[in-house]
Amino acid sequence: MSKDTKHTAGRPKGPVGGFGGPGGIAPGEKPKDFKKAMSGLGNYLGKYKFRIFLVILFAIGGTIFNIVGPKILGNATTEIFEGLMRKVKGTGGIDFDAIFKILMTILTLYGVAMLFSLIQGFIMTGISQKVTYELRKEISTKINRMPMRYFDTKTHGEVLSRVTNDVDVLSNSLNQSITQTITSVTMVIGIIVMMLSINGWMTLVAILTLPLSMLIISKIIKKSQKYFVQQQEYLGHVNGQVEEIYGGHNVVKVFNGEEEALKEFNKANDKLFESAWKSQFLSGMMMPIMQFIGNVGYVGVAILGGYLTIKNRVSVGDIQAFIQYVRSFNQPISQMAQISNQIQSTAAAAERVFEFLNEEEEDQTVENAVSTTNLEGNVEFKNVHFGYNPDKIIVNDFSAQVTEGQKVAIVGPTGAGKTTMIKLLMRFYDVSGGAILVDGHDVRAFNRSELRELFGMVLQDTWLFNGTIMENIRYGKPGATDEEVIAAAKAAHVHHFIQTLPDGYNMVLNEEASNVSQGQKQLLTIARAILADPKILILDEATSSVDTRTEIRIQKAMNNLMKGRTSFVIAHRLSTIKDADLILVMNNGDIVEQGNHEELLAQGGFYEKLYNSQFEESA
Repeated sequence: MSKDTKHTAGRPKGPVGGFGGPGGIAPGEKPKDFKKAMSGLGNYLGKYKFRIFLVILFAIGGTIFNIVGPKILGNATTEIFEGLMRKVKGTGGIDFDAIFKILMTILTLYGVAMLFSLIQGFIMTGISQKVTYELRKEISTKINRMPMRYFDTKTHGEVLSRVTNDVDVLSNSLNQSITQTITSVTMVIGIIVMMLSINGWMTLVAILTLPLSMLIISKIIKKSQKYFVQQQEYLGHVNGQVEEIYGGHNVVKVFNGEEEALKEFNKANDKLFESAWKSQFLSGMMMPIMQFIGNVGYVGVAILGGYLTIKNRVSVGDIQAFIQYVRSFNQPISQMAQISNQIQSTAAAAERVFEFLNEEEEDQTVENAVSTTNLEGNVEFKNVHFGYNPDKIIVNDFSAQVTEGQKVAIVGPTGAGKTTMIKLLMRFYDVSGGAILVDGHDVRAFNRSELRELFGMVLQDTWLFNGTIMENIRYGKPGATDEEVIAAAKAAHVHHFIQTLPDGYNMVLNEEASNVSQGQKQLLTIARAILADPKILILDEATSSVDTRTEIRIQKAMNNLMKGRTSFVIAHRLSTIKDADLILVMNNGDIVEQGNHEELLAQGGFYEKLYNSQFEESA
């Protein structure tokens, strides 16, 4: 982007995304339309109906085997108790064979339950990962179809949070919520049935603790939910601030801003600490309270069970089994409360993902599209009107005619609309009025992807990705041979520099490409544009980040590259575009003057003032 492009304060810059603070879903966040969000998620899960049926089957089976276990184990206790009583009375002893059979039955049941849990976990993990894989794939392809307008109104962090945080929430929730819901419901029903089979009065005493448990859990979740939301919000602030300071740590040090940065960090970190402490403390209270209520239930069951045992209405083994059921009873209840909260977060995450997937896309194809083959590169701006917002037009009645092979310079002060015209030419945005023609064809009559194949761009803000130098240059023409890449590097006067690097063309650039200088990065992007061999070349402040000697070499390479091609050069340093065939002088979105360098100086107008002011500054 050139300097006349205005960025929203705090927004990461660069042609390809940066990392903002994590947006995403906070625990407990509720969706706007729960049914619609879950319905959309259900459509993805619908592809795996048979597998989900197996998950349900194995989850229920494993839970039932676990529930039946204490009842059978109780029979072993009863057998030991009765054997001891027989031994005391002298009528027999403990039947160890019967106990051994009971224990083997228990081991078999628990073994099968574990196997069922492993199988359902394996299947459900596969389903959740396939669904999240599809969602990430769709989001990735969706990004490529989104209009530039969308990314100008959203931070990179917001977009990335859909791919990372929100999809991760879905992945974890799908993997846990479905199986936990099934097992919890099955366990609650199964435990109640088993308790009733032992004794109805004891079951009533145990169940009386249930409303109290649910009331306390709901109160705690409601209270802690807002702190979880705050925690996630402040975590985003802290992460964003750390990233911002780290990204500009050189500037912070130069201006002695460490103390102010630390003060701002501590302020955000204190808020994060407060909200995190409250949320974790409240959620941590849940287990001890539940244990206390459970212990009250144990006391009631123990007293009543002892009385019923004395009356020979319940066996000792059944008392043991019942106490185990009471101990297990509160666990699925608290799980269900947590799951209900998690499902809300799942629906909110799904809603954000589907909201992004349903965003308006730019038209990729056009019916009866004009072919780009055999085009010569004539460009005409015909009474162009444009505004980023419909109610605020910034380009008014822009008209210019450029013939094939001409070198056109676009100059003007910051904010004049120079880069905006390039965005319109490449259909990053469509004009609000008038038309832009390429060889007499409206650019809107081309398929966007084919239209952009006509252009090669070298921007002021260089973009190189984590990969070898060879791969970065080849990005301009994916099928290019090594020889073609090297030839492009030579044309860009960067070949000699590459050869001096430790691994030459195979040297890997790091994520920020900070292991080469700014000027060297610019030369590599120019080599990439040369390799693409475009019909129309766009240079947006391409030499602004290099020294004078490098600039001279780049200019020579550019002059060779621009021969026979229509070229648009955006420049602030007017000395670099003296040889342009046509200079368009812009101010406030309009062309105020046009002509070659000598003609414009002779007019003594706006261009002459710009040129002389730069000359005086350089002097």
